[in-house]
Amino acid sequence: MEKRIELERRGRNPADIKELVLDNCRSTQILGLTDEYCNLVNLSLINVGLTNLKGFPKLPSLEKLELSDNRISGGLNFLSGSPKLSTLNLSGNKIKSLEALEPLKELKNLKQLDLFNCEVTSLENYKEKVFAMLPGLVYLDGFDQNDKEMDESDEENGTVGNYAEGDSGDEEGEDEEENEDEEDEEDEEEEGEVGLSYLQNSIDEESEGDDYEPQGDNESDVDIEDDADEYEDKPRGQKRKLESDEE
Repeated sequence: MEKRIELERRGRNPADIKELVLDNCRSTQILGLTDEYCNLVNLSLINVGLTNLKGFPKLPSLEKLELSDNRISGGLNFLSGSPKLSTLNLSGNKIKSLEALEPLKELKNLKQLDLFNCEVTSLENYKEKVFAMLPGLVYLDGFDQNDKEMDESDEENGTVGNYAEGDSGDEEGEDEEENEDEEDEEDEEEEGEVGLSYLQNSIDEESEGDDYEPQGDNESDVDIEDDADEYEDKPRGQKRKLESDEE
C-alpha cells in the first residue's frame, strides 16, 4: 500500500491531495496513509484485503469512503476522525451484527451507507433497525426508508444532504415539472405571437398586392396617351384645312 500511495502522489504534497484511489493494492492493514492527507475528500480502498481499520488516520475533510470487497468485520470506530463523512460503502465485507455498526452513530453527517452482501443484511427487520440506529441516514443499500431508489444525480449534485434536512424529493420533482410546464407555456405563447405576426404580414402583403395596378392602367398614363392622340390628330386636321383652302 505504501508504494501505491507514493505512486498516486506523483510528488505532490499530501495536504494538496483531495482524491486518492488505492483499489486492488493488496494489504491487510492501513499502511502509509497518515494525518498529513488532511484535505483528502474522496478515498477508495476497494478489494485491498483489509481485515480491520486499525491505523486509519484522522481525515477531517473526508466525505466519501469506498471500502467494498474487503474482509472488515468491525473496528468502524477508527472512522471517528472523519466527521464530515457522508458516503460509506462497506458492501462485500464480513459485518455480521448491528453492534458492529454502532460506532457509525458518531458520524452525524453520514447520509449514505451500503452494506450489500454483508451478513448483517439477512437479519430480521434489518433496514428498519439500521435507519432507527442512524436517524440521519437517507439511503441504505441504495434505497431510502420508503424503498425509493437513490437517483445517481442526488449524490453528484449534492442533494442527498438537502433531502435529509427535510426537503422532499417528490416536492422537488413537482417544482421541476411546474417550471417545465411554465417554460412550455411561454414557448407556446412566443410561437403563437410569431405565428400571428407572420400571418398578419402575409395578409398585409396580399392587400398590397390587391391594391397594386400596372403602370399602364394609371390615370397619368391614360392622360399621356390621350394627349399624344390629340397631338397626332391636330397636324392632320390642320393639313386637311390647308388642302381645302387651296382648292
